[in-house]
Amino acid sequence: MLSKSSTEDDALIVFCTAPDAEVATLLARGVLERKLAACVNVIPGLRSLYWWQGELQDDSEVQLLIKTHRARFSEIEAFIKDNHPYEVPELIAVSIVAGSEPYLRWLRQQAVG
Repeated sequence: MLSKSSTEDDALIVFCTAPDAEVATLLARGVLERKLAACVNVIPGLRSLYWWQGELQDDSEVQLLIKTHRARFSEIEAFIKDNHPYEVPELIAVSIVAGSEPYLRWLRQQAVG
């Protein structure tokens, strides 16, 4: 059954890119070991085109999808800032507005640090 994510849970997906699989794995494991998230998907093969310091960049990256809830975002942000090699790492959170109730319950139970 599809369920709305309740405002008290505020389930999030946090997007973060990494320069390679090694950094992505270190970030994912660090977030999970600290119980800041329930799950992190590590998606290789991302191609990112973006402006940086006035120049157009075209880089291979790895995408992290971090499943957590709003109460853990500031800790995830601090961890990423302290452990990411980029000067300005991507860190974007979007709300999960609906999902299966068993999955949302599991997510809520896991990210409890």
